[in-house]
Parts: sequence; structure tokens; C-alpha cells
Amino acid sequence: MLLCMAIAVPATSVAQDEVEASVGADLVSGYVWRGQDFGGVSIQPSVSVSYKGLSLTAWGSVGFDSNAAKEVDLILAYETGNFNISVTDFWVTGEDVKYFQYGAPSTAHVFEAQIGYDFGPFALSWATNFAGADGVNKDGKRAYSSYISIIAPFNLGGLEWEAEVGASPWATDYYADVDGFSVCDISLGASKEIKVTESFSLPLFAKATFNPATDKAYLTFGMTF
Repeated sequence: MLLCMAIAVPATSVAQDEVEASVGADLVSGYVWRGQDFGGVSIQPSVSVSYKGLSLTAWGSVGFDSNAAKEVDLILAYETGNFNISVTDFWVTGEDVKYFQYGAPSTAHVFEAQIGYDFGPFALSWATNFAGADGVNKDGKRAYSSYISIIAPFNLGGLEWEAEVGASPWATDYYADVDGFSVCDISLGASKEIKVTESFSLPLFAKATFNPATDKAYLTFGMTF
């Protein structure tokens, strides 16, 4: 991500002072997150409002299967230059699960803090669950489940690619019962915009994901609206 120039032209300065909003959705053949399978064909809508690097996003996932769990996440993030931080409230529906139940141990919310930096050739991030329905370690205590991610983007053959390696640094049952440091996501994704009309293009993407910790592999496809 490029740093904002201190001597921007007036039009750019005005744009940066305005509130920006966006809405969209992804249609995916499977919901795979951090090397874990969370369901089949799903629609994943999002709406976001941002101002001067600060943003609030609502993101969700609804599976086409009537028995699939529904997810609603709220993300408060701040970005300046190549540095970014965020706090996310994850919530997944289930039997007798209530949204406004925040008290331990019955809450279904998981709260995660994340910090990251884009070095250019690659981006590095660290995320840790700090409250809510976190996983536990081998002693049955709160694990403060964490996830380290390295993402490297590149262009090849007319496509935009992303290679990612993600790992859990210590024992937790939040990431498939890992006993210690475990790589749980090795993935390679590609995306391309397909021109439909003179004024409309359809972004398509595909991703292959391997999870050495669970000995699983996934190939997913999606499109953005």
C-alpha cells in the first residue's frame, strides 16, 4: 500500500476528508477460513463505512444448506500507511444461541485483536483472541488462541496471485486441536476480472488451501458482486 503524499493535490485532500461507504457480496463454493472448513456454498455479504483510515465493517456468511450456521462479524479497524490494527467480534449462530448474550461462559461471541504491517513484497499479521468463547489449551485453560499470517502477492500469467502461510503458535482447540506451534494454512489463490460489458466486469477468484495440522486440502471458487 502506498503512503499518502504530504503534498497531495486539493481534489485528493477533499476526497480523504469524506466518509466513504461500500456494500458487496462474495459467492463462494466453500467457506474455508484459516485452513478450517466452515461449510459449503455460501453467500458472504459485507457493508463498510470508513473515514480517514478508520473503518467499521459488518461481514456475514450464510450457507445455502438450511442447516448451515450463519455468521455475523463486526470489524473495527484503523490503517495508516502500511500499518493496520483491528478488533473483530465473531458470532456464529447455533441452537439456543443468542446474539446479545455476552457473559461467560455462555456467550458465542469471540473477540480478536489483530495487528499487521505491509512490507511490500509480503504482509505480516498477528491475531489473538482476548475475550469470549475462545479455545482452551491442553490444561483446559483459556488459550488466547493466536494466528500468524504471511501473505505475498504477485502477478503471473495475467492473473493476480496471493501465497499465504498461516500458523497457530501454541496449543489450542480453536484451531483444530493443535498441540503446539502448527502450520494450519498453506494456500495459493488467483483472481481476475472478467469483462462482461463495456461498463461491468465480474471479479472471479480461486484458492487452493492445505492444512498440514489436520491433513486436509480444499479447492474453492468464488465471485464478487
